[in-house]
Amino acid sequence: MTAAIGAFERMDGRLAVGGIDVERLAARVGSTPFFAYDRALVTQRVAEVRAVLPERVHLHYAVKANPMPALLQHLSGLVDGFDVASGIELRNALDTPTPASRIGFAGPGKSEAEVCQAVASGVVLEVESERELVVARDASVATGIAARVALRVNPDFTVRGSGMRLGGGPQQFGIDSERVPTALATLSDYGLDFQGFHMFAGSQNLRHADICEAQRRTVELAGRLGDAAPGPVRYLNLGGGFGIPYTDRDQPLDLGPIGENLHELMAGAVPKLLPQAQIVVELGRYLVGEAGVYITRVVDRKSSRCKTFLVVDGGMHHQLAASGNFGQVIRRNFPIAVANRIDAEPAGPVTVVGCLCTPLDLLGDNVELPKAGIGDLIALFQAGAYGLTASPTAFLSHPAPLEVVV
Repeated sequence: MTAAIGAFERMDGRLAVGGIDVERLAARVGSTPFFAYDRALVTQRVAEVRAVLPERVHLHYAVKANPMPALLQHLSGLVDGFDVASGIELRNALDTPTPASRIGFAGPGKSEAEVCQAVASGVVLEVESERELVVARDASVATGIAARVALRVNPDFTVRGSGMRLGGGPQQFGIDSERVPTALATLSDYGLDFQGFHMFAGSQNLRHADICEAQRRTVELAGRLGDAAPGPVRYLNLGGGFGIPYTDRDQPLDLGPIGENLHELMAGAVPKLLPQAQIVVELGRYLVGEAGVYITRVVDRKSSRCKTFLVVDGGMHHQLAASGNFGQVIRRNFPIAVANRIDAEPAGPVTVVGCLCTPLDLLGDNVELPKAGIGDLIALFQAGAYGLTASPTAFLSHPAPLEVVV
């Protein structure tokens, strides 16, 4: 049994989410498939992170991981701030009690309307290019509000072990570190309110040593770049990159050494190089990924040339990552279970497929599951991040699933 499945409760042999057994929850939601997010597991994960972070380090939630408004409302009482990547995410974040001053807006290709929205809202605009500095200047003039600006830096180093690299080499993200001094001079000429820097070098990393190295190098680089800034560095977003295990081969990330590394930085390099900076760690997937489950119902059981298939009413159009089509080089099964028979013994290998008319719609290949048939509920775990909003919901025009926080 994987750790992901074990994190959830059981009630009378059935999976439970938020203290509600899955069959009752399906009846309460009213239809399958659906995503369910366990608020207690989210709260627990935030507490685990808080326990290792230095008190002076702020914890932000990366909204792109899961922007469901009800989930944001819950997280607003747990984290120090939000980081958004679109105008709609910004509006949803502003609808929570989180102060605008603790919201950062990053991402390449922001529209002029989005930049103006950020300036008028008073959030930290994390500028990704020289062009965005010009747009920020124009928005400041139009609104009469000096844009609160942090430069997103494309560092001159890469992070080993990251599932996706967002820094080092040529990138669409941020301003190359060697060009930052020129950008800082331009920012000063434009009269913008300089806040600091944002550096995010990689995501989905399960190796604490690599994350620690990235944090150390980020602080060092920010200290050097700050020498050319028009004012003190008051904000440094270290990014995150904390990964979660998706398969049995993955080992969970060890938070302890990361916390120790941050304590050392806050006691040494930060007060020396960045004495006025508020340090931010930005996490998305790590806070919510393991608290979510995708529930879908078996609509057919069939045999084809000695292979058994369970056909469900959901599929890759809702949970693309589980199908292996979300950038994975090698497809591996996500944790999967028969939710209404969670403790039953396996009865042999089956292949779980969705309802789409494509062989890509594969949710579990030759997985050992208890005997399941029409009407049974299948649970796909690790579904709390990059699930619904990262999937092609319009593909083949099937209905969209619902989402609930319980």
